[in-house]
Amino acid sequence: MDPATIIGVVLAFVAIFASMILEGGSPMAIFLLPPLLLVFVGTIGAGLAGGLLSDAKKAAASLKDAFTGSPISADETVATVVKLAESARREGLLALESAVQDIDDAFLRQGLQSAIDGADPEELREILYAQIDTKRAEDRRAAKFFGDMGGYAPTIGIIGTVIGLVHVLENLADPAQLGHLIAGAFVATLWGVLSANILWLPISSRLKRLSDCACQQMEVAVEGVLAIQSGTSPRVVQEKLQSYLPAGASEKEAA
Repeated sequence: MDPATIIGVVLAFVAIFASMILEGGSPMAIFLLPPLLLVFVGTIGAGLAGGLLSDAKKAAASLKDAFTGSPISADETVATVVKLAESARREGLLALESAVQDIDDAFLRQGLQSAIDGADPEELREILYAQIDTKRAEDRRAAKFFGDMGGYAPTIGIIGTVIGLVHVLENLADPAQLGHLIAGAFVATLWGVLSANILWLPISSRLKRLSDCACQQMEVAVEGVLAIQSGTSPRVVQEKLQSYLPAGASEKEAA
């Protein structure tokens, strides 16, 4: 579990509420049901209107990953592929057939099995990279949904403020209520901007980052499978795959 999103969201809310308290205000003053209902339900509705129902379902399913998901590291894939390359070098490609069943990574397992079955290297590359492109596009659906919500939320907050100010104008005859009504009107804008920049846009960025890590690991797996299929030496395989990793990860793996 990588808690970066949880920590970031909590820190942002702590900063907001702490600043309100230091200025003599009360955090509970912004927890008003009408603006909360308008901003959050309205934003979700706008997100639904701008996409497909399947996009919304995909986004809802990805929320757990957005807050608790861990980035997929390519380090273990590199280590696994190098070991397989050593076995293939000693015993031949067909000798890997029994070892393939013990691999947890379904994508790597599929690629190796295809290589063992004698798939053409170029065709295998095209197939595996097509699967990576499909996964990246699928992941982007959820990220785009939250990114769109981040764009809609501030505007919907402004709509809430306008509605609140209309209510203020209706009560000009009661000056004692004006301060409370005006403050309540601007709460909608606050929640619109706040939700966009502390929830929806960060969640969108987080999902894109997790997708990038997963696709990088898949690319490493593809190049590893093709290197094993071509009979490349284990040392060259390791050096080639490490070139796909960030500098820190490569140094750690080499150590």
